[in-house]
Amino acid sequence: MPPHRTRLALAVTTLLVTTGTALPAHAAGERPGAQAGRSAAEAGPALTVDLSAPTHPISPHVYGMNFTEEALAKELRLPVRRWGGNATTRYNFRLDTTNRAADWFFENIAGDNADPDALPDGSETDRFVDQDKRTGTDSVITLPLIGWAPKERAKACGFSVAKYGPQQSTDQWAPDCGNGVKPDGTNVTGNDPHDTSVEIGAEYVTDWMAHLRGRYGDAAHGGVRFYNLDNEPDIWHSTHRDVHPAGASYDEMRDKTYEIAGAVKAADPKAQTLGPVGWGWSSITLSGSDQQRCAIEGCWSNPPDQAAHGGVPFGEWYLQQMRAYEQAHGVRILDYYDNHWYPQAGVFGDDPGDAAKQALRLRQTRTLWDRAYTDESWIGQPVYLIPRMKEMVAKNYPGTKVAVTEYSFGALGSLNGALAQADVLGILGREGADLATLWSPPSSADPGAYAFRMYLNHDGKGGRFGDTSVLSTSADQSRLAVYGAKRSADGALTLMVVNKTGSDLTSPVTVNGGAPGATAQVYQYSGADLTAITRPADLPLSTRAGSATASTTFPANSITALVVADTVPPCAPTGLKAGRPTARGVTLTWSPATDNVAVKEYELSRQSAGQPVKTTVTATTRVAVADLSPGRRYTFWVRARDLAGNLGPKSQTVQVTTPPR
Repeated sequence: MPPHRTRLALAVTTLLVTTGTALPAHAAGERPGAQAGRSAAEAGPALTVDLSAPTHPISPHVYGMNFTEEALAKELRLPVRRWGGNATTRYNFRLDTTNRAADWFFENIAGDNADPDALPDGSETDRFVDQDKRTGTDSVITLPLIGWAPKERAKACGFSVAKYGPQQSTDQWAPDCGNGVKPDGTNVTGNDPHDTSVEIGAEYVTDWMAHLRGRYGDAAHGGVRFYNLDNEPDIWHSTHRDVHPAGASYDEMRDKTYEIAGAVKAADPKAQTLGPVGWGWSSITLSGSDQQRCAIEGCWSNPPDQAAHGGVPFGEWYLQQMRAYEQAHGVRILDYYDNHWYPQAGVFGDDPGDAAKQALRLRQTRTLWDRAYTDESWIGQPVYLIPRMKEMVAKNYPGTKVAVTEYSFGALGSLNGALAQADVLGILGREGADLATLWSPPSSADPGAYAFRMYLNHDGKGGRFGDTSVLSTSADQSRLAVYGAKRSADGALTLMVVNKTGSDLTSPVTVNGGAPGATAQVYQYSGADLTAITRPADLPLSTRAGSATASTTFPANSITALVVADTVPPCAPTGLKAGRPTARGVTLTWSPATDNVAVKEYELSRQSAGQPVKTTVTATTRVAVADLSPGRRYTFWVRARDLAGNLGPKSQTVQVTTPPR
């Protein structure tokens, strides 16, 4: 994460559908007493779910975070957690020491929990993966492409005042460590990278991965699954300018990715790589070299590094080079195209801001998907990040997945930030992102944590948002956003509704194609209680002609999850037949049963005079029974069970008499 960005705390709520009551004045920025005079609910936009439309899987890895605390990760059964950020670019696993780069005076700082005599065992990254193993979370570990790592555990800094002269700012606890900026505002240049660091390359990465495999196994057997190919290399010239003062070029990024990603695949072929891990909007089209040079020379209309590569935007060229490597070597060294996203319209910070800023934050989530939304920042054009990245991949390197391993919309400690975060999680699933990890995660008590709870544990018993996205639309997504998904574990339909307005909105909800049940469970997070997800009364659904409808009020500034559980049992199987029996066995077959969602399994039962009923569970419609007794008469029947556990009625019976020996 670059130093000019504030690390955020978001307040978000996640529900299978979201409705919430109006938030108190202190949480939303309303004037005191505003709620008391609030008018009755307004007519809200219609919400429609179409279960007959095409669907797509929702990757569980879109619900990830960076550096999540263990208790929250365990509660959420967090799918993925990333060890990333500026300090991870220069980390020595043998010494358990990072260089904090421009974030903190370019200092080498040793880990404070490791036993130096035991290293590399017990290092920061070991402890990171240890936690993930305890919580069942996949790890993303950042590997260096920059070519430098701290040279020793002793404190050292990139811009010593004694060596390079007075500087604008110094570390109050280490006054010799400066920020690398002279009193006149110009940067210190010509410093020696060896003041803090030593050269490293593929051998270092190979050794580190061997250490990780030795402790945890390889990626195919429970070890580290994901590796980031460094962190925001296109701004090394800013964040790590003490060792890499020149912006990274097209060719440097290609060559270093070939070297390090190739080493990753040689060390652990099933490990997944993510690159080039750019910082944001400019990373999609410009190399670090062009970003640095054009910031000085104003060459944005004709960036020289891009021009030298046929005018192809950097992201597309990078993907083309990764594809060329696979074609030449038969090995895919890039699995995810990864680009960070921090909205540039000024919504950063822990403070949710005034009403205008809060409204802007909620609009800025549209940068992730909306082709009609012109970004309200210096970008000044539509971003539609996830569709854009997917289109780049499809054009330049098909089969590559898309990831956003850092993003934040701010104010996780407020309800406004929680609304934005809940909206983001819905967007990531709907738009088909493959992996995403929130930067600067919320604490367990923050509203932002409740956003994740709504998607990953809305009922406190592991209830989750569905894993297959279904077409869900709002007549006005900017006011009332809706996301829908089916849950494969039990066939439930789950909806997430985010009311982004300061008014209660009463809206019709229509499910075309037939809802799996007659009522919707309601889970809600809102300003009425920022410390809990509430459980209002169930919402009845009216079913008619293949659709289900309801009307309900979604409170102002709220998140509501609706869970329509499958309560309809399967129909009875038909066509039960028995083959020619032997003295010890017989084969039974039947036609598949039908169900409103899906049949999971069948229970084939048999009874013989004087014996208890014996049941066999099977997923097929053909069972060979081999434990019968000679010369006995048996009655067989079969029942179907669906994903939700509903057991249907018995089929017609069939009788079998086994011949004597």
